[in-house]
Amino acid sequence: MNKLLVVTVLFALLAISAESFRMPRQAEDEDQGTLTMISGKVKSCYNNVINTASDYMESIKGLKLDEKIQNFYTETSTVLSTYNGIFQDQVYHLFYPQDS
Repeated sequence: MNKLLVVTVLFALLAISAESFRMPRQAEDEDQGTLTMISGKVKSCYNNVINTASDYMESIKGLKLDEKIQNFYTETSTVLSTYNGIFQDQVYHLFYPQDS
């Protein structure tokens, strides 16, 4: 998720800086400048990446991974607390043996 955020910020900064270098048009019927075409391509690629990432995130949400991870965490913490209790009991009896 952090990589997606970094890529998004970098593309946004690139798009903003590319627009700041744009030269004003002299005539209305001139073709687009090179920088305008490049920034348009970059914006198009950026929108494609964002749409693909959004679709990917939606497909992940459909798998109910949040619920599965939460169940796994609950079961694991229960098992670990049981074994931790057993380990603590063994250490206690190691240091304080019972006299029978």
